[in-house]
Formats: sequence, structure tokens, C-alpha cells
Amino acid sequence: MTNLLKIRNLRKSYGNINAVDGIDFDVREGEIFGLLGPNGAGKSTVISMISTLFKPDSGDVLYNDKSIVENNRFIQSDLGIVPQDIALYPTLSGLQNLKFWGRNYGLKGRELDEKILGVSKIIGIEERLKDRVDKYSGGMKRRLNIGVALLHDPKILIMDEPTVGIDPQSRNHILETVKDLNKKGMTIIYTSHYMEEVEFLCDRVSIMDDGKIIATGTVDELIEIVGSTFNVVLEFNIVEEELVQMLKGLENVQSITIDGDSLILNVKENGILKAVVDKLNGSKYHVVSMDVEKPNLETVFLYLTGKALRD
Repeated sequence: MTNLLKIRNLRKSYGNINAVDGIDFDVREGEIFGLLGPNGAGKSTVISMISTLFKPDSGDVLYNDKSIVENNRFIQSDLGIVPQDIALYPTLSGLQNLKFWGRNYGLKGRELDEKILGVSKIIGIEERLKDRVDKYSGGMKRRLNIGVALLHDPKILIMDEPTVGIDPQSRNHILETVKDLNKKGMTIIYTSHYMEEVEFLCDRVSIMDDGKIIATGTVDELIEIVGSTFNVVLEFNIVEEELVQMLKGLENVQSITIDGDSLILNVKENGILKAVVDKLNGSKYHVVSMDVEKPNLETVFLYLTGKALRD
């Protein structure tokens, strides 16, 4: 599988903020490549530079070994972009939006009509095409946003947080659509801060935090980083800094993250509950419930950064 995109030492700053801080990764032809990280990690800035919307301060993006920083025409006609923000005209119908954007891609006549028909079937909104977009649900707007990006049969589809703020049914439809498009040969770059989406979709993943790539690999390869460690979620009657400090000293506790009335303990070995109970015996702190989580990308992120992936 050839490397379709090569990102090399890419940097972008806004004042004193290093939004993207010297990152490297490759995207292989025909894969779903995930950029996973919390909001503010730099994912959207990376996508904007690959999309040629922003020019990097330094570094390069190579498409088929040609620099798109020096000449963005090498990639623009091959790109489909699904932005995080809805890019539609709300007072026009879905059909009118597809026709408008299709003409911008140079499509017209029967070819445009056929493309719209095909795309509307993919995104599943044939019956609502003549309705105004401002009458659509959030999920339907997201689907139409994807449809616009597919009209010109792009070789690479870039999707920036495409399921934010939508209902579960639309979310599942979008995820299945991504899978189907990839099966037909489309290369997809998918950014998200939802660990479960990336685990479901992606062949390989780069985990981002604070503008840096902190790990890259398949999901299984990334999970191997944590070795035998796992997360134990303990809900308490009350969570205070004193409790955190008491548990930090326990043997085999790698890190502790506060999540409301719960503490997420990243631990090396079993037996932690007994150690916690013994440590807190006679104190005002009591365990209300416990949940043991098998290692996943959330565990990897916590292990590498000491903080939770989710917002």
C-alpha cells in the first residue's frame, strides 16, 4: 500500500500558541486514517493545511510525492472536504445546495443530475431533497454536508469531526457511510475526539495532544503501548484533593484522573480495590461503585499524557 500523503515536520502557530508543533505522519492509499485527540489538540489546523486552506509556517505536505505547499493544484481537484462547521445555504433546499456546489466543481446537465441522485442515496435523504435546509435536523445537515463533498468523486475524503452534536441514528448512518465509501476504494482522513468512532473506523491512528503527534499505529499496536495496565473507575461518596493524594501513593497506581464523583486509576495489576479499601479504612471516603475497563485508546491517551481524552 503506497503512501498517498506524507506530512513532514508541519508547524503552524497563532501568536504564542503552537497549534501544530512539528508533526510527521503518512496516509496510505485506500485506508481510513484517524486523527484522535481532545478539542484544541490541533486536529482541525492539520486538516486545514492538508486541505490547502492554511499555509504552514514550515514543513511540507506531499501528495503523490509532490509538494502541495508549493503548488496546491496538485491536490485540490482530488479532495473532498467535510468541515466541522456546516457549510450549507440554510434558505435553499438540499437539492439547490447540491446543484450550487456541484456547479462549483464544474458539473452540469445530466452529469450533475446523476451525481446528485447517487449522492442522495449514499447519504439517505432522497425524500427530503426539496425541503429547505433550515428545516433539516442537525443530523440531516451533517449528511448533506458529506454529500456536497462527494459530488466530484474525490480520491481523498477529509472529515473533520463529522458527528458532533447529532442524534445516534444519524451518527450511525454517517459511520456506516464512511465504511462503505472506503470499501469502494476511497482514502479517508477522519478526525474525532470520540475514541469509539476511531476504534470502529480506522485502519491506523495518530493520537494528537497539544499540537504534537504522541503515538501512531493500528489500534492494536497503540493498545500494546500500555502493556498490562488498565483503568479502574471508582465512584466515591465525595471526591476531594485529599482523596487523590491518599490514592496516589498506592503501589501499581500509574496515574489518577478526576471525572466528577469518580476517579480513574490507571493501574498495573489486579487487587487495587482491596488496596483502596485498606487505605481508606476509617476515613470519610467510601467507594460507591467500581468498573474495570479493558485497555482501549482512552487508556493509551491517559497512559501517555496523564489526562483523559474526552472533554
